[in-house]
Amino acid sequence: MTFLNLNTQYKSIKKEIDRAIKRVLDGGVFIGGAEVEEFEKEVAKFCGSAYGLGVNSCTDALYLSLKALEIGRGDEVITTPFTFIATAEVIANLGAKPVFVDIESDTFNINPGLVEGLITSKTKAIMPVHLFGQMADMDRIMSIAKKYKLKVIEDAAQAIGAKYKNKMAGNIGDVGCFSFFPSKNLAALGDGGMVVTGNKKTANKIRLLKNHGSSPNEKYLNLILGTNSRLDALQAAILRVKLKHLAKWSKKRAEKARYYSKNLKGVGDIEVPRVGPNRTHIFHQYTIRTKSRDKLQKYLKEKGIPTMTYYPLPLHLQPAFKYLGYRNSDFPEAEKAAKEVLSLPIYPELSISDQKKIIKTISEFFNISSR
Repeated sequence: MTFLNLNTQYKSIKKEIDRAIKRVLDGGVFIGGAEVEEFEKEVAKFCGSAYGLGVNSCTDALYLSLKALEIGRGDEVITTPFTFIATAEVIANLGAKPVFVDIESDTFNINPGLVEGLITSKTKAIMPVHLFGQMADMDRIMSIAKKYKLKVIEDAAQAIGAKYKNKMAGNIGDVGCFSFFPSKNLAALGDGGMVVTGNKKTANKIRLLKNHGSSPNEKYLNLILGTNSRLDALQAAILRVKLKHLAKWSKKRAEKARYYSKNLKGVGDIEVPRVGPNRTHIFHQYTIRTKSRDKLQKYLKEKGIPTMTYYPLPLHLQPAFKYLGYRNSDFPEAEKAAKEVLSLPIYPELSISDQKKIIKTISEFFNISSR
């Protein structure tokens, strides 16, 4: 058993993927070109946004979005400490300050009720993370942003296809940022990312920034200082194929999640994932909570069942952010989650027999523990 089986997905659409790769090889355009342009349009349409901009990772998507929104040295950006480091890393790398706020205990997303108390004259933006495939409470976040005239950058790295009140992830804030890392629900065969936005000025700025600030009309004329962050044609062609299957795959993930929740509810002290009101969860990860996390993970490993722990050390306690001055107990919900969460295998091709084995083994662990 594997935590994620990428080869199975490839085999299920092998002919389509192989045709797409051959199309790029035959065409001879490997950077930019029609494949990238069409994929940008298709993702924008999928999300309900006006513009899509392919970049080489979600990290760059976040970084270039902040830069395009003129967030930099001396500014503050409010975000969550319970996420991958890239979220806060890009803020710090622009000379701005990540300001952390604790999470909701049930969704693992940023707690909007704590945001307003951290806003200062230096605050320029809020960066919610739609963790594990479920969107944050965007109504409350957008209300606060509007009140204080703040920008909102959605870190939707794990949430393409997720919905909040029938609005797609990435299409509520000023910009939305996605990852196409191979483990994601919409996965490239390497790194890849995308920014979506409804703002033409922001889109044009990111388009310049991601290609060395180069003029779209005159070669070797650089209008601003940018960088090299381009989604290549081969990845775009592969992702175009996979995008057509994404809704079907998301539905299958939801089915796997329901089966887990139905059969794990009431087992030991396990808390199954809670889907918030008005939200469609795409289950990039199926993440349970238990106070016996480490012992359960060890037991499952011994039985040949792989699991993952996201994220064992919250960002405010990472050595890289020591300079911010945060301490243990500053964000109790994030710290508690870091000790209790455990992600189980979930992907569209995961078999019922494997799920039954996982559920049975977890039940056995708690039966042994209770004796």
